[in-house]
Amino acid sequence: MSLVQLIYVSDLVGDNEAEIAAILKSSVRNNSKNGLTGMLLYSHGNFLQVLEGEKDAVDATYQRICQDARHRNTIVLTEEDVTQRHFSNWSMGYRQLGPEHVASLPKYAPYFQYGFDTSAIKAKPGVALEMLELFSQGMI
Repeated sequence: MSLVQLIYVSDLVGDNEAEIAAILKSSVRNNSKNGLTGMLLYSHGNFLQVLEGEKDAVDATYQRICQDARHRNTIVLTEEDVTQRHFSNWSMGYRQLGPEHVASLPKYAPYFQYGFDTSAIKAKPGVALEMLELFSQGMI
């Protein structure tokens, strides 16, 4: 059993936020069926997502996301073996980040204020997971 955690960013095609509900519905259904857990954050046309589960299931899901016409510019930030799940309570948790989060989280605001800043996130290892965990715990 090889448990992995994959974190990636992508852009929502056409900034059509109406698509997010359909993305979430299929994510919950597919993740439950495939034994995956995770969290999805959305900000200004960009996604930051973590997937956790068996390596084969995570890889297959990520490949499906890369082929999904609703996503583009998909970039893996990290992929690591983990000993336990960080998001075990979520088949797919979700939070849309807005101005209230920028004001209440000045430490993290530069990473998501205008959409997820991939270069800044890559330059600070661990910050993507910190943000995903923070929002998954309902602290904000």
